[in-house]
Parts: sequence; structure tokens; C-alpha cells
Amino acid sequence: MSSDLDTADGAVVMLVDNGSRRAAATLGLRRLATALAAASGHTVHAVSLQHADRIPAGRLDGRPASLFTGFVDAALRRGDRDFVVVPLFFGASRALTAFIPEQVAALTAAHGPFRLDVAPPLIPLPDGEPRIGDILADHVRAAAAPLKSNAVRVVVVDHGSPLPEVTAVRRYASAALRQRLAAGTPVDEAVMERREGPEYDFNGDLLGDVLECIAADGPLTVVLAMLFLQPGRHAGPGGDISEICERAMAAHPGLRVAISPLAAEHPLLVEILRDRLGQVLASR
Repeated sequence: MSSDLDTADGAVVMLVDNGSRRAAATLGLRRLATALAAASGHTVHAVSLQHADRIPAGRLDGRPASLFTGFVDAALRRGDRDFVVVPLFFGASRALTAFIPEQVAALTAAHGPFRLDVAPPLIPLPDGEPRIGDILADHVRAAAAPLKSNAVRVVVVDHGSPLPEVTAVRRYASAALRQRLAAGTPVDEAVMERREGPEYDFNGDLLGDVLECIAADGPLTVVLAMLFLQPGRHAGPGGDISEICERAMAAHPGLRVAISPLAAEHPLLVEILRDRLGQVLASR
């Protein structure tokens, strides 16, 4: 059936993130979708799974954010039956393995069968993605340069997950980064959220605790390698990562902490997304 939505090879292509209540995240998603469209030659729609519908349209250039369920529902009503999701996720989180399948099941019950293929995440394990290591290394060097320090300690920080397979993605990224830095550069890991209990120790330590331990070793320069894609509650201006770092430096005058740019700010990210879209289209 025909549709007034632009399609790629018969499929409606969506660049999908988890969603945020911060306008900067949705605007950033739209910029990435535009860049991916230019790189791939396919129309790409910026779509969030949750939260972004709470952002006033006035803060989004007058255009409300699109949420996955509503976007696909509207497309199905127009006659589209073929969809491709390009995940803006580092690993296979529950958003991809549970939320999207649940929504697809509900939409299928309402509209009948349709096709929806999900491309691999940015770091598909076990193969991994070496270019994520390149992105982190470039960003760490950029953040470290103004510090003019010969002794930099790096901390890879991510959101944190109760899933071992998602934590494994951070482990992979940290190892890839370590290989690209000067020999002997310490690379630690930290999370912004973790559940209580020893059964979640695999997830790692909270960022505030990691900085306290580092500060106890004496005056040090730390660069946070941000395993975050877009600004949100934790990352970006006004996020709590900045607040945690400011508190740590105020409590320990010898400690200096620099925060790297976010992964979405690196041109290699669009290249990876283009390849993920190509993978899923080639397999159809």
C-alpha cells in the first residue's frame, strides 16, 4: 500500500533512542537522523521509545517529539507494513529486547501482522565495534589536552545496568579504549546507577565512590570517558555527572576532573549507524 511517509526500499526507517525529558536529547536525535539520512541515502525518522512526549513542542522548534508506539500506529493506519529500527543504544538493553517486542505485539493485535526489523546495537557482542574505542580515545585526548598533565587517570562511565550482558558492553569499550591510550594509562570504570546487593556487584561502582577512591591516592588528574550518547539526566550540561565531579573537586582540592564529549558528537558515530542500517537492509 502507498503511504505519505517517506520509505527506504519499502521500509519506514526509524533512528530510535530511549527518550529523555530534555529537549537537547530530542534535538540531538533529530540531527543524527538527518546526518544518517545524508550518509545512507534513506529517509530516517527520529523516534523515541518513552519520555520525550513530555517536552513542550515550543522547545522542539514547534514540532512535538515522536514516540515509537504512536509513530508506528499512525504509519500502520496509513498503510505501511514494513519498518526498520536503527537503535541508538550501545548494547542490547531491555528497551530493545523487551519494550519494543511488547509494543510490536500490541500493535500486531490491533492492526494485524507487519514487519519490523531491528538493526544491531552500536556495540554488538561478541564481535564488538572497534570504532567506539576510537571515539572514546579521541574524546579522552580532547578533554585531557587543556589539563596539560603527564599523569592522567581515565574513568569510563555509563548509566549502569542490572543486566550482565549490558555491563559487558562497557567492559568491551573500556578494553578498546585502553588499547588506544598511552601504555600504562590507568582506565577504571564507574556507573551512575546500580541496584543494591552483592548480586549486582558485577555492574561496578558508582561514580562518586570511584572519584573518592581516586582522590584518596593523592593529587590526580582524571578524565571521564563518557559512554553516553546524548545529554540527559546524567550527561551533558546540568546533568548530575557534572555535579558529582564539582563536589569531588571541592572536597579534594588536588583532584582535577575533566569530562569528555558525548559519543554522538563524534563523526564516526554516524558512520557506525550507517553501517548498522546497511546490515539490516542487506539481510532483508
